[in-house]
Amino acid sequence: MTRRIGLCLLAAIALAGCGSQKRYPMVGEIVALDPAAHNATIKHEKIGDWMEAMTMEYTVKPDADFAKLHVGDRIQATVVVQDPTYWVTEVKVTGAGAGGK
Repeated sequence: MTRRIGLCLLAAIALAGCGSQKRYPMVGEIVALDPAAHNATIKHEKIGDWMEAMTMEYTVKPDADFAKLHVGDRIQATVVVQDPTYWVTEVKVTGAGAGGK
């Protein structure tokens, strides 16, 4: 009986973590855009305790945030991590980067 209760508690803890999200501020520069997939390749600074500085592709949500982006834009945004997926939202263009507009 005690073992069954322990297993039920472990299952409940595992299931509780499945839907959790973490949100991190991001600062970076748009280096490429894929309009068909609504993806932006972003050269970004370190993202909290989640990721070191690097260049990688992110899905941008909602569509209105993606529509305002141009290669070379400097941005501030929020990265939402919900394992195994992640995306960028709340995008604010803060200026033109080295690629310029």
